[in-house]
Amino acid sequence: MSSAQERLTDALYGLGWSTVKKLPEPVAVRLGRTIADLAWKRRGKGVRRLESNYARVVPDASAERLAELSRAGMRSYLRYWMESFRLPAWSPERVKTGFDPKDVHYLTDGIASGRGVILALPHLANWDLAGAWVTTKLATPFTTVAERLKPETLYDRFVAYREGLGMEVLPHSGGTAFGTLARRLRDGGLVCLVAERDLSASGVEVEFFGEATRMPAGPALLAQQTGALLLPVTLWYDDSPVMQGRVHPPVEVPESGDRAEKTSVMTQALADAFATGIADHPEDWHMLQRLWLADLDPTKGPS
Repeated sequence: MSSAQERLTDALYGLGWSTVKKLPEPVAVRLGRTIADLAWKRRGKGVRRLESNYARVVPDASAERLAELSRAGMRSYLRYWMESFRLPAWSPERVKTGFDPKDVHYLTDGIASGRGVILALPHLANWDLAGAWVTTKLATPFTTVAERLKPETLYDRFVAYREGLGMEVLPHSGGTAFGTLARRLRDGGLVCLVAERDLSASGVEVEFFGEATRMPAGPALLAQQTGALLLPVTLWYDDSPVMQGRVHPPVEVPESGDRAEKTSVMTQALADAFATGIADHPEDWHMLQRLWLADLDPTKGPS
């Protein structure tokens, strides 16, 4: 991306956070749907990749069904952005009532135990809203990791946005995030990680919808090293303004095997839980990038 494109991107995100959050909610909803439909009709690279990814999730889908899914997927993706731009202006009560997770006792019991909890989730629905619900409804701060974006001012915007929602945000690069996350967990804290796409190109190979991909080793390694509870989470939208979600049963550390073998088993268990949620609500999976190894350029990694 050129410096001019980076400045434009930063300016557009800044406009979103400064302007969209002031719109009445019905207006923001209509705006998001309009932008989504325009992007879908243009069939740019992201839309085509989204459709290609959905073909893995729904392998028996016709071309017409995949087109319907990608249109719904873009609407879901823009709902995420409209909500995210508006989240800083939501009242605490609006945040508390904007998310309805099932089986949340796995999380609340884990927090109460004091052993530390890792929440791992894929790019489903609105993970920022889920995080704001945790910091507001459960009054529990947590630590997360963010990808270093270009330009740096855009990364700073995202950090400020998420810190404003009550999150501690660490940069993905730099090599210090893992140690800080481990310390937070050993202190009984909460860590939340979006964890179905490996940004390092050196993650754990798993089977995902029948094909090989790599997912980050971090959640499994943190659970092993700290004794923290590892909980998969999946999210989805329905026809209401309230986002839905589920906290899945804990991924246990295997009793046998070396660290690499345990990490492989645990990461595959995460992949299986993610796949369950994505298969149930494929249109809410916002994966507009390459994911499966068969799609990656081995010289470049994920893009």
